[in-house]
Amino acid sequence: MIKNLNVVFSLNMHTTILTGDRPTGPLHLGHYVGSLKNRVELQETCKQYVMIADIQALTDHYENPKKVKDHVMEVALDYLSVGIDPLKTTIFIQSLVPQLFELTTYYLNLVTWNRLKHNPTVKQEIVQKGFGESVPAGFMVYPVSQAADITAFKANCVPVGEDQLPMIEQTNEIVRSFNRIYKTDVLVECKALIPKTGRLPGTDGKAKMSKSLGNCIYLSDPPEVVAKKVKGMYTDPNHLRVEDPGQVEGNPVFIYLDAFDTDLEEIKAHYARGGLGDSIVKKRLLEALERFLIPIRAKRAEYAKDPAEVMRILQKGTEHAVATASQTLAEVRNAMGIVYN
Repeated sequence: MIKNLNVVFSLNMHTTILTGDRPTGPLHLGHYVGSLKNRVELQETCKQYVMIADIQALTDHYENPKKVKDHVMEVALDYLSVGIDPLKTTIFIQSLVPQLFELTTYYLNLVTWNRLKHNPTVKQEIVQKGFGESVPAGFMVYPVSQAADITAFKANCVPVGEDQLPMIEQTNEIVRSFNRIYKTDVLVECKALIPKTGRLPGTDGKAKMSKSLGNCIYLSDPPEVVAKKVKGMYTDPNHLRVEDPGQVEGNPVFIYLDAFDTDLEEIKAHYARGGLGDSIVKKRLLEALERFLIPIRAKRAEYAKDPAEVMRILQKGTEHAVATASQTLAEVRNAMGIVYN
């Protein structure tokens, strides 16, 4: 059973999940803790679609489509290397499912511009990206595109962070409007699944690991790069001498240890009472990360030897996605009465 914002629901083979990532760079440890680990678990009990959201990435990377295209393969390799199984999970490329574009067009008529402008997630991201008054229309309407993605596969469960809850709310508004206006029950409302684990902070101590901030440890980083990043990690700024008591709570090194190591009671107690240097704690973290990353690197290297096979996996997943979305689109058009025979 999963608890989510006072809603309790079971995850089973009747649960359809849609999730995914924007291909704007390689995936990092934050992605693993926040979503990838859950996807590996969920594919055992649920019907799962994982979308490489290249169209959504273009809403703020439209000037550099090559970057988006090149990272489709990188994201796919990351998926496969952590254990997302294409025999259990449908992995597909968003732009190759044309039905999503048509659904988006129909849904745009059900949403006012004013409602889009006041979506809290959109407002926050406009500020973060520094758009000012020059917000691309594609970016403004991406909540509608996201609704098309979710409803095309009749996903009734969508794993998201709490900052994305307004997007789920807007999707359900569109579902209710469509079903009410066209007197149907074709579209399915969805619930948000909030990950049980919190986000990893950046290596610089910032609240969020972010590609743009350069504070990430990537799943594809080689050992020497990981070692350098761990060595430079932010810790307790008041832990100036080995003998000084150190702060465990909120210390990024210990947050990472909690995610990737076990039996930490003694090392936490030692650090808190003093007498344990940051270098020793970072060495422990590096060892834990290497144990975690070694099999991922090996699996990634195997897949990377045959990019044509990886692309075949994506094509097969996309074919399945197209078939599913086509069925939903046919039902939508029929409900709207725009079928021409």
